[in-house]
Amino acid sequence: MESQCLSATGSITKLSSCTILLVFLVSCLTFTSTEAYDALDPTGNITIKWDVISWTPDGYVAVVTMFNFQQYRHIQAPGWTLGWTWAKKEVIWSMVGAQATEQGDCSKYKGNVPHCCKKDPTVVDLLPGTPYNQQIANCCKGGVMQSWIQDPPNAVSSFQVSVGAAGTTNKTVRLPKNFTLKAPGPGYSCGQAKIVKPTRYLTADKRRMTQAMMTWNVTCTYSQFLAQKTPTCCVSLSSFYNDTIVNCPTCACGCENNSTNPGSCVEPDSPYLASAVAGSGKPTNSPLVQCTSHMCPVRVHWHVKLNYKEYWRVKVTVTNFNYRMNYTLWNLVVQHPNFDNLTKIFSFNYKSLTPYAGLNDTAMLWGVKFYNDLLMQAGPLGNAQSELLFRKDAATFTFEKGWAFPRRIYFNGDNCVMPPPDAYPWLPNASPRPTISLLSLVITILASLVFLLAYA
Repeated sequence: MESQCLSATGSITKLSSCTILLVFLVSCLTFTSTEAYDALDPTGNITIKWDVISWTPDGYVAVVTMFNFQQYRHIQAPGWTLGWTWAKKEVIWSMVGAQATEQGDCSKYKGNVPHCCKKDPTVVDLLPGTPYNQQIANCCKGGVMQSWIQDPPNAVSSFQVSVGAAGTTNKTVRLPKNFTLKAPGPGYSCGQAKIVKPTRYLTADKRRMTQAMMTWNVTCTYSQFLAQKTPTCCVSLSSFYNDTIVNCPTCACGCENNSTNPGSCVEPDSPYLASAVAGSGKPTNSPLVQCTSHMCPVRVHWHVKLNYKEYWRVKVTVTNFNYRMNYTLWNLVVQHPNFDNLTKIFSFNYKSLTPYAGLNDTAMLWGVKFYNDLLMQAGPLGNAQSELLFRKDAATFTFEKGWAFPRRIYFNGDNCVMPPPDAYPWLPNASPRPTISLLSLVITILASLVFLLAYA
């Protein structure tokens, strides 16, 4: 193919082949760059804003603020980790509200030693309880950031950094490169830093406006494909009008393989459960799940419970099969065409999501604070339940062909594996079978009588 593309005497056919190859490569690159797009939260991202608030003899002091503009995706413990690469030979003299995980080689400095001399520093948030003289506003939450809908004031995280061996004017400062954001694992891709209009601040007396010397932004977007190789949740279904319980698809999040990979899952009645959960004693984010056919850390069960004259009722159960994780600040996003007629919800918080005007078929559900906002690890208490009451719309409502079940469910922002549509519990009379109307039956009988009388 390469020789065809480079041949000066190549025919139009060869040129067409080259064009097709180029189009194919462009399409691949386009797919890769857009795989983080979320149709239910099309503008969701984490924006990192650097505000240079003052100049120093050898650099500047900046306030770095992270805004979680994602509606339902949050960062839970052990929190975010932010990294970048300096453009020149900058160092971090000091930090407030955060710290670098490594100091690096600062041997060339005599007297005052910088906080971090690494070319590519890694920064983490400070923990709650940090002394006040080491805090700034919106810091010290252990890296936890709530989603924009659940708790906007806690969807922000900040720290202050004093940078040395850097530029001391707008023209000599060089923007950091290669930003990385872990929350706490992979999943986020960050773009390049871009200089924007300086941030403006209102003084405490609200009578004077000040502004940053210089501001640049970095935008990071989430991709479930980058976050993990396998899904993290699945959906099962049942209904009052059908005895069939549609379980999560087999191997939805992986297959049980204790024979070839010991310790991949654990039985709930195993005598070694406690030792398996404790592991080596070192903190780990890898799940230890209960042995199931689906092997998912989380299962969401949707049960069509009752049918009234003007309403119908659903029970939603979220079950945690992960022995190593307490899901804090958890949430569900459910897409169903009847959410525009939701009348009552019990024991969960609710917020309608309308990513597109005129379309109200998506809802966000999450636990009530201090009641069921903590989804406990696998075990008898590892579930949360609620019931939803919908009003029937005569123009659209039906129980036929799986209409009563959701189209899509997210848990903590990750798309859950749904059962195949042909496996949904249907009404008992929904199975295909020949039916004869009363009129057809009468006509058949009359025709038979006429035939018998004619030839009697």
